[in-house]
Amino acid sequence: MSYEDIVVEQADGWLEIQINRPDKLNSIRETTAWEIMEAMAAVEMERSCRAVILKGSDKAFCTGIDTSEFTIEDNEYFDFYRFRRRTRKVNQLFRELPNYTKPVITAVEGFALGGGLELALVGDLIVAGENAKFGLPEIKLGLMPGGGGTQTLPRLIGKPLAKKMMWTGRRISAAKARDFRLVNHVVPAGQAVEKARELARSIAANAPLPVMFTKGVIDRGEDMALADGMTAEADVSFLLYFTRDRQEGLQAFREKRAPNFRGE
Repeated sequence: MSYEDIVVEQADGWLEIQINRPDKLNSIRETTAWEIMEAMAAVEMERSCRAVILKGSDKAFCTGIDTSEFTIEDNEYFDFYRFRRRTRKVNQLFRELPNYTKPVITAVEGFALGGGLELALVGDLIVAGENAKFGLPEIKLGLMPGGGGTQTLPRLIGKPLAKKMMWTGRRISAAKARDFRLVNHVVPAGQAVEKARELARSIAANAPLPVMFTKGVIDRGEDMALADGMTAEADVSFLLYFTRDRQEGLQAFREKRAPNFRGE
C-alpha cells in the first residue's frame, strides 16, 4: 500500500513507520494518523512481526498536531465536538495506540513537542538521540495537552514534574528526559533508530505471547488495586502453560540451544 505522509519498511521481526512530512516538521494531520493506524493494523495479526518502531527525521520526530486542519466555523462547534469525539483520526490514534498488542518503540531525534511527545508517551519505549528536545508547549498558545499528556506524563514522571513541564511549556533535553525517566535510552545523535532496532531485535527473539500478555497486564494493572492486578497476572500467566512456545522454550533450555518461538 502506498502512503502520502509516512514511509513503511518491513524488517526481519518488526515494522518501521517513519513520519514523513519534513516541510511541516512532521506534524500530524488526519491523513498521517489514519496511515499510521492502517500500517500498524496491517501487521497486527502477522506473527512474524513482533514490534513496531515509530520514527521521524533527524530534525524532528514530531512537532504535534497540524493546526491548519483545526478550523471551526462559528456555527460548527458542536459538530466539531462530535467529530473529535467519534471520528477524528488524530484522536483515534492516541486512543488506540495504547491498546496495540505489540510493543511500540519510539525513536526520537530532534523535536518531540506537544502532540509529538504525547504520541511517544502512548507507545511503550522511547529512545532518544542526545540532540532530542521534549516539551508540551501548549500553555504558551493558550491551550493545554489534548492527546493524553495530562494523564500519561504524570504516570511516568510524577505529578510535580509533569505540572512543571506543562505550566512552563519549557523544553527539556534528552539528558534531562532520562533523569526524569521519561526515556529508556539516550544515544549519540543520529543513532536513536539503530538503538530502537536493537531493542526490537531483542524483543523479537523472545516468545511473542508473553510479551503481549505482560504489556496488557502492566498497562491495565496501573489503574487496578494491587490484588486485582496480581489476579490478572496470575490468570494470563496460567494460560501460557498451554502454549507450544512454552514447550519449545523449555526444550531449547534443556538442549542448550536458541528457541524457535512461533507465537502459538
